[in-house]
Amino acid sequence: MSTTSTVDKKPSPADDSAPSQPEDIDNAVIRLAGNSQDGIQTIGGFLARLAGRSAQEVMTYMTIPSTISGGASIFQVRIGSGEVLSPGDEADFLVAFYQESYQSHLSSLRDGGVCLYDSDHVEPDLSDKRVTFVGLPITSTTVEAIGGSARDRGKNIFVLGLLTRLFELDRDKLVHIIENQFKKKHESVLRNAMLAFDAGYAYELGDVLGRSYGFEPGEAKADNRITTDGNTMMTYGLLAAGVRYGAGYPITPWSSIMETLRSELPKYGGLFVQSEDELAAVSTAIGFAYSGHLAITGSSGPGLSLKMEALGYASMAELPLIVINVQRGGPSTGLPTSVEQSDLMQAIYGSHGDTPRVVLAPKNVEDCYHIALEAARIAREYSTPVIILSDQSLSTRIEAFPEPDLSNVVEPELDLTPRTEEHKPYPLDGQTRHVPPGTRMVDSQAENKKGEMVHVAGKYPIITGLEHDEWGHPSSNPEMHQKMTDRRRDKLKRLAASLDPLEIHGEETGEVLLVGWGSTWGPIHEAVRASGRKVSAIHLRHIHPMPNGIDTIMDGFDKVLVIEMNDQGLYGYGQLATLLRGRYANPAIESLTKTDGLGFKIREILAAIEKSLS
Repeated sequence: MSTTSTVDKKPSPADDSAPSQPEDIDNAVIRLAGNSQDGIQTIGGFLARLAGRSAQEVMTYMTIPSTISGGASIFQVRIGSGEVLSPGDEADFLVAFYQESYQSHLSSLRDGGVCLYDSDHVEPDLSDKRVTFVGLPITSTTVEAIGGSARDRGKNIFVLGLLTRLFELDRDKLVHIIENQFKKKHESVLRNAMLAFDAGYAYELGDVLGRSYGFEPGEAKADNRITTDGNTMMTYGLLAAGVRYGAGYPITPWSSIMETLRSELPKYGGLFVQSEDELAAVSTAIGFAYSGHLAITGSSGPGLSLKMEALGYASMAELPLIVINVQRGGPSTGLPTSVEQSDLMQAIYGSHGDTPRVVLAPKNVEDCYHIALEAARIAREYSTPVIILSDQSLSTRIEAFPEPDLSNVVEPELDLTPRTEEHKPYPLDGQTRHVPPGTRMVDSQAENKKGEMVHVAGKYPIITGLEHDEWGHPSSNPEMHQKMTDRRRDKLKRLAASLDPLEIHGEETGEVLLVGWGSTWGPIHEAVRASGRKVSAIHLRHIHPMPNGIDTIMDGFDKVLVIEMNDQGLYGYGQLATLLRGRYANPAIESLTKTDGLGFKIREILAAIEKSLS
């Protein structure tokens, strides 16, 4: 049984002596709970970046208030020496800045965990013997260390120093990270930050607990890794894919992609326009695509609703366009800072009429980079809109992974090669081939009825939202409309046939097959590892069209459990499960859904597996 202790002591001078009874651990889940104004996201990010530079695996999870005035917030970081696929079901270590923080998040601690609380603001129930309580005056000690001029600012950095000492983290590397963060601010900011950090580092919490923790050496190579979030990797994936033009409108949690593109694209000779609204943004991006460039626009669910009419035009005109939807809780303004996967049907069927387009979804932060490359490849090759469904979890969480291979970076070129009058942008027997405006259409000679050779002008193709013939000229011919509908559909079928077969995580046959998409990838894979049953998993990155062969994989299992963060709807199935049942009519397909704004916990998936088999 764990002990209960309350500490109220002054910091001792910093020294290099280690606390008694050091304990090696392979991973730890640390939850920081306070208010958004306390800077807990900052120190959580520091810990995550340090892990990435110290050959540890890392994954973070955060909640922030959706109001401008701020409010309750948490940052959870899981650091491990082995594979880390989720931010963790339960916390090993909780830092509570306020009474509300303590009351709301004490239940997140595992049995035997440690609750470190600010005794200036928190009065815990010390009769709870489930956890170890450690109280210390975080606020007043920080004020004393800085000199009282900054009131309670800096207590986040004080806690960072405390955790650095407790978990025997690399102090020099962390100091370097702090200096890089604050070097552009006034020198007093960095000075106060280091005073707070040193005060926390000198506070020998390990002596209070009777032990400190040191992470076992990680297997990853720290010298070729990066540590960042999904929105950042998505942005750099777009740049590497040769995207140079785009337009957008700010909305959480898409905005950071837009802001980075605004600053980076001009460095590569490109342009990003912040438009006056969502309709203008998508229309501007379509204009870039019309001019011969692969273009980008994006938003979250509410913004995608506004873009849908214009996306119908892009589908009819068959323009190469990437549309990013960083999903959040809905409907309407919903839960702007919480995660959900409820925009899948919108992405596939959101526009009027039959508007075939491609839908992709990254599985983790690293894959945000690669999914951008894949979206660009498909948009160019098939001349079609491609929607990327990221989500709030991927957009903000931090992971460490090897630096991507930059040998396949694309340098875009505008093809203004003269075309002959035989050029058809919408050939019934081939791929769409648009001509950028300004391309010369070569004239030719032809024999008239008198046998004379006469001059024939090249026929310029047209791009329109009306149904059209092979040259793009408007046509209301019923037979032509059917043929063009067929070709727009069939090119997505060709894409599906070209995709690699899905990889099965686990055995090819068994009791339960877990199916997921997007950010559910990590918890699903950890559940396979922890289940103790004959459980395997597949994960869809290409959601529309799906790769062929899914039916053959499902036939090897008694149950198929589709895991997604959206509602089960009127008929008991989530959105991907509905698509799979519609396509394969397999009665073994079941749903595990949730819409609480939180990612899946491993124990939730394990419970669903047992329920399915009971």
